[in-house]
Amino acid sequence: MTAVLTGAATPARSWLRSFDTAAGGGTRLVALPHAGGSASAFRFLSQALAPDLPVVAVQYPGRQDRFDEPAVTDLHRLADLVVRALEPHLDEPLALFGHSMGASIAFETALRLERLGIAPAALIVSSRTAPGIGLGRPDLVHELGDTELLAELQAFGAVGPLITEDRELLRYTLELVRADYRAVESYRPVPGSRVHCPVSVLLGTRDPRVSRAQGAAWQDWSAREIALHLFEGGHFFLEDHADAVTALVRAAL
Repeated sequence: MTAVLTGAATPARSWLRSFDTAAGGGTRLVALPHAGGSASAFRFLSQALAPDLPVVAVQYPGRQDRFDEPAVTDLHRLADLVVRALEPHLDEPLALFGHSMGASIAFETALRLERLGIAPAALIVSSRTAPGIGLGRPDLVHELGDTELLAELQAFGAVGPLITEDRELLRYTLELVRADYRAVESYRPVPGSRVHCPVSVLLGTRDPRVSRAQGAAWQDWSAREIALHLFEGGHFFLEDHADAVTALVRAAL
């Protein structure tokens, strides 16, 4: 039986993107991108898992084909909206994969699904500190000026010359990232919340924002023993290890 959430639902077509036409029959992986990121960040994973494991990537408001919609600056609200968008798929086995900010949204989405009686097959989080752990700096990134915010993003490879050399694109990117960081920095998990599905934590060994200890602290938010996986690289290691990440996802599902 499909669970239905009360209230006006956002159409699934506005939130979910598929990059492979193969329907597949296995667990559907729901992929949630990083701050400033878009659904296309998971194109590589969708193509690698085809045709047996279908992937839908979440397109947050405010980016790409949704650029004219205001970004959502409350992470709990984002998770609520993701669950609503998933209503057409709630009869299917689902797993969640979130990168950076997307990991926190994936965690909150998993909690909501479990409250609906839907057990995710897996929760896979990458490049994100455990809930309740901040960014490890005294100031708030979303309150930085444009120059300081750009330096922050360049410090861990979040922007390249294609963006910095285009003034209009840079302005748009900084505005979007600032909104996403507001969601990240204002996020407060409900104390004592725990997911009951299997949890895998993926970390880059040279990530300046997430230490191994901060990643291992996801254990405090899981009712089961988590699996911790380390990859050579920084905050955006996923595509550099596409084969290994794909194999890990297949094994988790």
